[in-house]
Amino acid sequence: MADNALFGIHGAALEVRAQRMGMLASNIANASTPGFKAKDVNFRAALAGAERGGNVDGAIDRNTLYRLPLQPSMDGNTVELATEQTAFAENAVAYQTTLAFLNGRISTITRALKGE
Repeated sequence: MADNALFGIHGAALEVRAQRMGMLASNIANASTPGFKAKDVNFRAALAGAERGGNVDGAIDRNTLYRLPLQPSMDGNTVELATEQTAFAENAVAYQTTLAFLNGRISTITRALKGE
């Protein structure tokens, strides 16, 4: 887990986004698997839980929900590929933004330590 004193909420956000990306990738990979139930994380609630309790994994577990499809499939699979791809793309952009912020922060700290 990221150090809260150093990275603040951004470290926890990066962890939640990374785990959410894995979950969304699993949904996409199982789009043709009969009976597969798509899941997603309520990012805002998971991040708030991680900030309160400091445990990202527990916060994600408590805020993971099965996705309700707009059009249920005959084989019981609840993955809607367009929905999953959109959520994955949005999460990837947010992940990259958070990572860029943290890289800037680390760079600033490194320069300060070097006396630049």
